Amino acid sequence: MIHVALLLAYLAVCWAQVTKPCATPTEWEGIRVMTDTSIPFKEAAKYTYDALNRRTRAIVEVQQVIGVDYYDVLHLYNEDKEYRFHLKTKTCNVTKPRHPFFEIRVPSSSELLFDANVGAAQIPGEYLTVQNWDTTFVDGDKYSITVTSTNCIPVSATYYRKNVGFIIENFYNVKLGISDPLAFLQRSECMGL
Repeated sequence: MIHVALLLAYLAVCWAQVTKPCATPTEWEGIRVMTDTSIPFKEAAKYTYDALNRRTRAIVEVQQVIGVDYYDVLHLYNEDKEYRFHLKTKTCNVTKPRHPFFEIRVPSSSELLFDANVGAAQIPGEYLTVQNWDTTFVDGDKYSITVTSTNCIPVSATYYRKNVGFIIENFYNVKLGISDPLAFLQRSECMGL
C-alpha cells in the first residue's frame, strides 16, 4: 500500500511540474512592429489592445515599395467595423475588419518549446527570461508566441497561414492597462460614416 501511495505522490509531483500555458494580459498598450514576409511590407504602430471588448487601435506608419503612409486604424470587432483614417489626406474609410479578431495570447493547446534568456544572461539586470510557445490549429495554420516568463507579457508572435505566409509581430514598451479612456472612440472625421 505504501508503494501505491509513493507512486501517486511521485506522479502528482511530476504532473505539477508540467508547464501550462500562462494567461496574457487582456488590456495593454505599447509599440507593435509587424512584417509580412510574403510582400515588402513593414508597419510600426503605437498599439492599444483590449481582448475583453475585442478592439484595437493603431497609429501606424506603413512602409511599402510605393513609399510610406500614415494611418489611425480603429478595429471594433464586436461592431464589425474598421475605421481607417489616412493621416496625410485626412480621409476616413469605414469597412468591415480585414481580418477576424485574434487574441494575442498563449492558446490553451500550446506546447512550451523552450525557455530562454534574451540579452546577456551572465550580467544581472541585462537580460529577460522568456518562454516560447507553439501551436498548430486544426486548419493547419501555425502560431508561435514569445512571452515574458514571469507575467506572460507578449514579446513577439509569428503566424503562418498557407494562403498568406508568415506574419511577424514584435512588441516593445508594453504597459499594462489602457491609459487613455478615449482610445477606442472613432475620430470626429469618421463620425456618421
